[in-house]
Amino acid sequence: MSFKIIEQAPARLNRSELAVPGSQPQLFEKAAKSAADVVFLDLEDAVAPDDKPQARKNVIQALRDVDWGSKTISVRINGLDTHYMYRDVVDVIEQGGERLDLIMIPKVGTAADVYAVDMLVTQCEAAVGRKKRIGFEMIIETALGMQNVHEIAGASKRNESLHFGVADYAASTKARTTNIGGANPSYAILTDKDDAGHRDTHWGDMWHYAIARMVVAARANGLRPIDGPFGDFSDPDGYRAGGNRAGVLGCEGKWAIHPSQVALANEIFSPSEAEVTKAKRILEAMVQAQKEGRGAVALDGRLIDLASIRQAEVLVAKAQQIAGAR
Repeated sequence: MSFKIIEQAPARLNRSELAVPGSQPQLFEKAAKSAADVVFLDLEDAVAPDDKPQARKNVIQALRDVDWGSKTISVRINGLDTHYMYRDVVDVIEQGGERLDLIMIPKVGTAADVYAVDMLVTQCEAAVGRKKRIGFEMIIETALGMQNVHEIAGASKRNESLHFGVADYAASTKARTTNIGGANPSYAILTDKDDAGHRDTHWGDMWHYAIARMVVAARANGLRPIDGPFGDFSDPDGYRAGGNRAGVLGCEGKWAIHPSQVALANEIFSPSEAEVTKAKRILEAMVQAQKEGRGAVALDGRLIDLASIRQAEVLVAKAQQIAGAR
């Protein structure tokens, strides 16, 4: 390992993150009773400009009055390029009480964006004598943000997670798609012709690079990488495929823009019983090997070494975290 020790963000379950428009307070109680690990109350894209002041009031009241149980609660503020942002931060912190856990910062483009919000949040916390420090979730959803993702990830001690905002990212990069996540038939290659002249089409994942880069930046700074929205909530198979891809690349969870996606996300980002059992067997085998003075051991015909132990420990720890939240 490097001599540099990476400080890890607070350990929170973040398998599913349910988006709830701040302009629809009738949904707040349902969100509180859902199985989502994290709920973010949205003041940005899901709220029309004329509704933003009332949405802010709705969110403040919900932070004070709704029983959110053990859920992590976040508020997505408006962008730094709008006149709504400062009032979102000031009013929510000064009037919303202690229940808020996180602030989600949209369209982060530079480390200075994070610094600016950090300064404002720090002053508000001090002004009201807040006891619990607010953490930051940052959405990487522009070409500028992706260019600067590593500096953004390390810009504040408040940082906890990076999220991939696929729709705005597509718009920013002028990608030829109108879907919110998912595959695109134009992102494909043809094989060479076989003897009969036949060619197969292989679809690719046009979001692979962006998510993989975000994951590296997040993990290198001790943050949680979270995959963003999948727009077609009538396509659970497509959602599951996208979530599995993100999980394989290292993401800890995925957004749910519809309540039906919460259970899917929790399933995708929870280790299976078989995986946990295998991980425990790996740890047990290594304990035995160490007692016998061996640094590696074979299990089920495969080499198990210290890297295998670290992978197994991550799985077991995640299973324990999930069990403790039930």
